[in-house]
Amino acid sequence: MPGVTPKQSDTYFCMSMRLPVDEEAFVIDFKPRASMDTVHHMLLFGCNMPSSTGSYWFCDEGTCTDKANILYAWARNAPPTRLPKGVGFRVGGETGSKYFVLQVHYGDISAFRDNHKDCSGVSLHLTRLPQPLIAGMYLMMSVDTVIPPGEKVVNSDISCHYKMYPMHVFAYRVHTHHLGKVVSGYRVRNGQWTLIGRQSPQLPQAFYPVEHPVDVSFGDILAARCVFTGEGRTEATHIGGTSSDEMCNLYIMYYMEAKHAVSFMTCTQNVAADMFRTIPPEANIPIPVKSDMMMMHAHHKETENKDNTALLQQPKREEEEVLDQDFHIEEALDWPGVYLLPGQVSGVALDPHNNLVIFHRGDHVWDGNSFDSEFVYQQRGLGPIEEDTILVVDPNNAAVLQSSGKNLFYLPHGLSVDKDGNYWVTDVALHQVFKLDPNSKEGPLLILGRSMQPGSDQNHFCQPTDVAVDPATGAVYVSDGYCNSRIVQFSPSGKFITQWGEESSGRNPQPGQFSVPHSLALVPHVGQLCVADRENGRIQCFKTDTKEFVREIKHASFGRNVFAISYVPGLLFAVNGKPYFGDQQPLQGFVMNFSSGEIMDVFKPVRKHFDMPHDIVASEDGTVYIGDAHSNTVWKFTLTEKMEHRSVKKAGIEVQEVKAEAIVETKMDNKPTSSELQKMREKQKLITEPGSGVSVVLITTLLVIPVVVLLAIAIFIRWKKSRAFGDSEHKLETSSGRVLGRFRGKGSGGLNLGNFFASRKGYSRKGFDRLSTEGSDQEKEEDDGSESEEEYSAPLPAPAPSTS
Repeated sequence: MPGVTPKQSDTYFCMSMRLPVDEEAFVIDFKPRASMDTVHHMLLFGCNMPSSTGSYWFCDEGTCTDKANILYAWARNAPPTRLPKGVGFRVGGETGSKYFVLQVHYGDISAFRDNHKDCSGVSLHLTRLPQPLIAGMYLMMSVDTVIPPGEKVVNSDISCHYKMYPMHVFAYRVHTHHLGKVVSGYRVRNGQWTLIGRQSPQLPQAFYPVEHPVDVSFGDILAARCVFTGEGRTEATHIGGTSSDEMCNLYIMYYMEAKHAVSFMTCTQNVAADMFRTIPPEANIPIPVKSDMMMMHAHHKETENKDNTALLQQPKREEEEVLDQDFHIEEALDWPGVYLLPGQVSGVALDPHNNLVIFHRGDHVWDGNSFDSEFVYQQRGLGPIEEDTILVVDPNNAAVLQSSGKNLFYLPHGLSVDKDGNYWVTDVALHQVFKLDPNSKEGPLLILGRSMQPGSDQNHFCQPTDVAVDPATGAVYVSDGYCNSRIVQFSPSGKFITQWGEESSGRNPQPGQFSVPHSLALVPHVGQLCVADRENGRIQCFKTDTKEFVREIKHASFGRNVFAISYVPGLLFAVNGKPYFGDQQPLQGFVMNFSSGEIMDVFKPVRKHFDMPHDIVASEDGTVYIGDAHSNTVWKFTLTEKMEHRSVKKAGIEVQEVKAEAIVETKMDNKPTSSELQKMREKQKLITEPGSGVSVVLITTLLVIPVVVLLAIAIFIRWKKSRAFGDSEHKLETSSGRVLGRFRGKGSGGLNLGNFFASRKGYSRKGFDRLSTEGSDQEKEEDDGSESEEEYSAPLPAPAPSTS
């Protein structure tokens, strides 16, 4: 956006940009430039004529006068969408789009109370090199659904025979208005239903990567179901473009071989209605959505073209702001919390105010004498820990704000905080789970398990490790534990619901088998629970409704152990365990793209070193805390680059042309690109051209000053000596006068460096001016003639080797 200030919430602004090339080109990557503090979502369309020629306009006027093809979307609390390697959207030329149109939705404008200007947008990577695979969109939509008033459940089904060359699905997006509960899409082949994607349309509507690749071939059937409710309506609701109407849309993003590629296909019929009698039951189950993640619908009419055949313009959903994947986590070296030194740190969490909560063992230690062979605690005579075991710490200055948990625990282990701020903790000596009100002195709100009694039935645990509480349903999940290999689910009141899992054996554990399920992370928007399967060195994720295994995340760099995990929208954080003798994998933290499971970053501390990093918690701004049970330390890690402004200061749509070499070569030599060569030539030109002035004089001055100083020192020494010998004084003065006279030149008073720099453009006597980061690169180059700067972060020093 070209510096806008929305005046009311739920405002949609649009802007356009003509393609910088006339010939055919390919978009191969997108980089969001937006902050979650200000922008709810962004949509990027391709079309031939935008609805306005202004620098920006209210999207109520429309996005494009012709059909608009959605290319990209970004939204709060959603995972990033990346085009696979070798895949591009075809634009330009005779048939491709001539314009990009960006739509930005400002949901809550409280961040604009200071009336600052926002320039959120997206960078596109464009290449003229033909891509072997072309991306396209398959739109499935209902055009005739009617939702009766008060009807509890209404299904809208769509199905079409696929009669084209094979397409490979890699992302999907769902869209309804207020009444939609869940949208599901499938490929049906020989009567078998294969899930493409299933999501709540009330979440920010981005493109979700498919969990498993799906190919669609000639003869397959594509099927979709939208589940609506008519409750709360007094009149029938029809399909339409306004927020009071409804829509049932499933967008399927695919790629095809270039020679057969079709960029856009639609399905608006239901050719196999009887087939839906066998649709998987999951298609009828609504997905719970947290209120702070819900999509806003008030202005959808501007994104829905009045022509229902061109409804390819709806909001999309995203990653978190970090999800420009070009970031790095480093220790916050100014955070004093690393010196708190409580007891063995077993758990860390964040409360609703984003304060750090630490669970530690005080003067108790878990060692080889703690339990017998039946897992019964052997040091009961020590009594409970006599100091506060739960510390609430200021995330900025590490001041202890509150403490509790005295005389309650023997060997603390897991800690989590629910949406109401209650603490859920486990004690491996007591074999129990506790729910605590941090502001109450009345004791635990709920206790699960029997004190000091290990077991494996519905009423007992055996060294339970962690707890996760579903923010939507209140369901309680307990990982149990060191001597049981299961996940146990309870109702919010503590009633046993179900359990799953079994002990693994051998080197190839199967899905649902565990060897110390050690840490839990809920992923609410997709209805999954992920488990750090510690001794199997992997992460397993399961559906919370059916307990069905979804996938395994396992990397060689994990080594043999995964100790703890934490989830924030779009990202999964983890920390591994100490390597065995001879293993090469270091102790470190990991940042992973949750959708793909790929590692995006690794990180280690600078002060001290990991010994047994036991728990990890992350916040949505990219701040990470890790507690270590051996070094009794808590570290804070942050993004190396954080925005100084709440809003992005880079203008709306930026197109970066990618050279052909960058696509063809998988490994590039460290040769400068053409633009870098040009900058190098400009530097050389400044140095060699007489007219460049500043560089020549400055370099000459810097070379002369040391010579003058040395000569002055030498002359002074000679003069002192001449005073001792008596007759050299006159010659010395004459000689020094000649030398200094040459350096004084024609002007009186010599060369004044202060006046010299003050005469140059942009100089401030208060010090060197900081380069502005608020304008675009082009503006900066026009202002000061300098080339853009790049920031380089030095590699972290290697941590000291482990001593135990």
